[in-house]
Amino acid sequence: MAADDSAAQSGNDPVRLSAWVHGYVQGVGFRWWTRSRALELGLTGHATNAADGRVHVVAEGPRRAAAELLALLRSPAAPGRVDLVVENWEPARGGLQGFVER
Repeated sequence: MAADDSAAQSGNDPVRLSAWVHGYVQGVGFRWWTRSRALELGLTGHATNAADGRVHVVAEGPRRAAAELLALLRSPAAPGRVDLVVENWEPARGGLQGFVER
C-alpha cells in the first residue's frame, strides 16, 4: 500500500503503530499509563523502555483507536515530559495478545 492510500483506509482497518517516544518518559509511570490507555482503546501490543531513555510503543488494532493512542502519547496528559514522538504505520501483523510493559 502506498503512503497516499492511508487516508482512504477505514478507521476500522487493522494497523500496527510503532511509536518512539522521546523525553523524560522512564521512571514516571509512562509505560503503565500507556498500557492502561491502550487497553481502554482495545489495542494489543507493548511499551518497552529503550537503553537510550526512549519508550518504544507498539500497538495493533483499528486505525482509529491507534490514532487516538498516538494523540494521547503526544498530549499533556502523558506522564513525564514528551518532547517528540516518531511514528510509523504498517499493516497489522497479528500475534500480539494483551498489552504489556517490558
